[in-house]
Amino acid sequence: MDGEKSDNMDNENLSEEAEAELAGVPESMLDDEDSEQVSDADRIAALEKELAAAKQDILYAKAEEQNTRRRLEQEKQNASTYAATGFSRDILSVADNLERALDAIPQELRDDEKFKGLVAGLEATGRELETVFGKHGIAPIEAVGEELDPNRHQAMVEIPSVEAEPGVIVQQMQRGYMIKDRLLRPALVGVAKKPD
Repeated sequence: MDGEKSDNMDNENLSEEAEAELAGVPESMLDDEDSEQVSDADRIAALEKELAAAKQDILYAKAEEQNTRRRLEQEKQNASTYAATGFSRDILSVADNLERALDAIPQELRDDEKFKGLVAGLEATGRELETVFGKHGIAPIEAVGEELDPNRHQAMVEIPSVEAEPGVIVQQMQRGYMIKDRLLRPALVGVAKKPD
């Protein structure tokens, strides 16, 4: 019996000591075991939700990085492919003047022995210019006999015609050019219309 009394007293002393120690601790930290398990479960659920959100953010960031990389690669490729566009536009006026000069030479001067060398030189220069254009992806736009395409042709006049359907190009005033798959300069054309 004395042993039981002593055990009870020890338990009471421990309880009083434990209560004294817990006296200054906030209530939120004094949850019992069941509420701790619910709290742990809630915390785990919240952490899993945060983890899923973080994974989603990482996926979005990777996708954005990949899109940016692709866009930069495309811009770099376009810059190198179309770098000569400005120069090409400027040199087209030289090609136009050379073509006009060749067209202006009458047949009797072409047949004249004194001018044959000059004419042959101008024609060779024109062919060389076309070869250089071809090397750099610059190609003339077909116009006469084609349907008017506002992406490649610019209509300057309407010409009454009984032979051609309305909207068909019957005259080219200035040759147009493409550089690779882009328009360098539209062809200036005359388009057929029904006679009045």
